[in-house]
Amino acid sequence: MRGTVQIRKSIILGGALLVAILGGLVGWRASGLFPIGGNSGQFVPVFLASETPPRPAEVSFLSGFAPIVKSALPSVVNISSKKVTATQRDMSPFSGPFGDLFGPFWDGSDVPRERLEQSLGSGVIVSSEGYILTNNHVVQGASEIEVALSDDRQLKGRIIGGDAKTDLAVVKVESSKLPALTLGNSSGVQVGDFAFAIGNPFGVGQTVTMGIVGAIGRGGLNIEQYEDFIQTDAAINPGNSGGALINVRGELIGINTAIIARGSSGNQGVGFAVPTNMARPVMEQILKQGKVVRGWLGVSIQTMTPELARSFGTKTPQGALIAEVQPDTPAAKAGLQRGDIVLSVDGEPVVDSRRLSLKISQAAPGTPVQLKLLREGREQNVRVTLGQLPSEPNRAQGPPAEERGKGTVLEGLTVEPLTVDIARQLGVSPQTRGVVIAQLRPGTPAAAVGLERGDVIEEVNRQRITSVEEFERAIRQSGGTSILLLINRRGSSSYVVIGENR
Repeated sequence: MRGTVQIRKSIILGGALLVAILGGLVGWRASGLFPIGGNSGQFVPVFLASETPPRPAEVSFLSGFAPIVKSALPSVVNISSKKVTATQRDMSPFSGPFGDLFGPFWDGSDVPRERLEQSLGSGVIVSSEGYILTNNHVVQGASEIEVALSDDRQLKGRIIGGDAKTDLAVVKVESSKLPALTLGNSSGVQVGDFAFAIGNPFGVGQTVTMGIVGAIGRGGLNIEQYEDFIQTDAAINPGNSGGALINVRGELIGINTAIIARGSSGNQGVGFAVPTNMARPVMEQILKQGKVVRGWLGVSIQTMTPELARSFGTKTPQGALIAEVQPDTPAAKAGLQRGDIVLSVDGEPVVDSRRLSLKISQAAPGTPVQLKLLREGREQNVRVTLGQLPSEPNRAQGPPAEERGKGTVLEGLTVEPLTVDIARQLGVSPQTRGVVIAQLRPGTPAAAVGLERGDVIEEVNRQRITSVEEFERAIRQSGGTSILLLINRRGSSSYVVIGENR
């Protein structure tokens, strides 16, 4: 019997032990001090690997890897966090005139209660002054944090800041002269490199596992908003969250974050770590200003597929397709349009939407960037000055709807007019125009591409839709064999191709 694939963050809930993970300072490392300006004008010393590190001590399968592990273990800590959570009955967001249609999706709780949650995770000492890098989900919302060092000391920790979009956080303990792990250059990591993970899986105690790097630049997993993971088969299990992934020089190359499991909470040989080259700038911003500030275009984007490429008249399915340009944003002011395909940023090719998102998010607000676009089959360059990503992204929320399309690829789909009340219940902006999918028969082409009840259809073959009549007319004009739809789901727009073009 096939098991379902699940993404699991490797944290233990409940329990009394703390998790330890590897992140040591090796005797043969060659690294410099990197000053990070703190909120109080102080500097936090952080060790960075030199560009040309010396050869490590002799290690091999015959002699073992004990020297690497021994030097790294003191830099990894166990983190135990406690938080009080309260749950109470909430009103269903679908309790209006559209309630009968979408009400069954609501899973509210009727019983108010308060409970104490305990979780176990790991952290890596990155500064001798007591600064620890860990996962945000290990400490988020914690009312109490206890850090256990490798020498059995128990210290109180406090959160300096966290970033949910990359699942990283910085914790501080009041101590000095702690063993800090050198931050390696993760851009030098290659598939096939040895990798070591240290943690406290299942609360059994500090444990080291070994494997190789299975992939780099892994994304599209919907674990975090910004993903550029190092994938490894070094065993990462519940309790390893926030721990270290190191290389054969004992340098930190990643923060262990999540695993993929098939019907099991344990390791299946597919674990993911946030690379240090992503973690380091996040950590620097947290230490400087207590939060992370990112560049912002103000668009909704999606990765080009062969089907979309053909629909937009391009031969190569590369780039990021702009599905929506939000008003009064840097993108709108620069003249970007829905349907533009971003091919490069400052000369760096954009292979997919994730790469564009990472590139823009890592730039500072106010930074001018040069975009190469493909618009209506012609390339052009546009200069955009980035804004600052809002702390609460200005996104609407809304499900799908249906329409009659007998004899077309939309057969089995029924739509209804999109009213202001329905838009509000779906979380969609009142200014949104289109029709809403009210019914969708399973097994139809529309269902096969992932359309859902409550999706709002805004365009058919690049034509704006404002009524059921316009929708039906556009379907008839399409010929019914291949249709390009612009779908708005919970305020986020994307293009979908249905039919022979696939």
